[in-house]
Amino acid sequence: MQIGEVAERTELSLRTIRHYDEVGLVVPSARSQGGFRLYTEPDVARLMLIRRMKPLGFSLEEMRDLLAATDRLDDDTVHAVERATLVEVVRGFEATTRERCEALRVQLARADEFATILRAHLDGTAGE
Repeated sequence: MQIGEVAERTELSLRTIRHYDEVGLVVPSARSQGGFRLYTEPDVARLMLIRRMKPLGFSLEEMRDLLAATDRLDDDTVHAVERATLVEVVRGFEATTRERCEALRVQLARADEFATILRAHLDGTAGE
């Protein structure tokens, strides 16, 4: 599929997808004869993984590290010792993700409280 369809499916901008290509996070699987980027379902899945990491504050380098680890884990030829190391890398990302999700939950609860306070001021019930 072409980049426009990928952008629509992933809710990422064309610019963002191109940037991820330029930095090597998601390289299109092919190019058309006219030079257009062509993506496959695995490319879209990779973009979705990146999209999910972004709000958690992972850097491009961290994204690259996780993608490299998961790519290697998907390789059946990886030896047991390397596999164990890769599993630990992914476990570290999973733990960090859980911590960052909890921090976001706290932020969201505070934002909800703030919205409730503002609503009370608008309704004239503040301080009651």
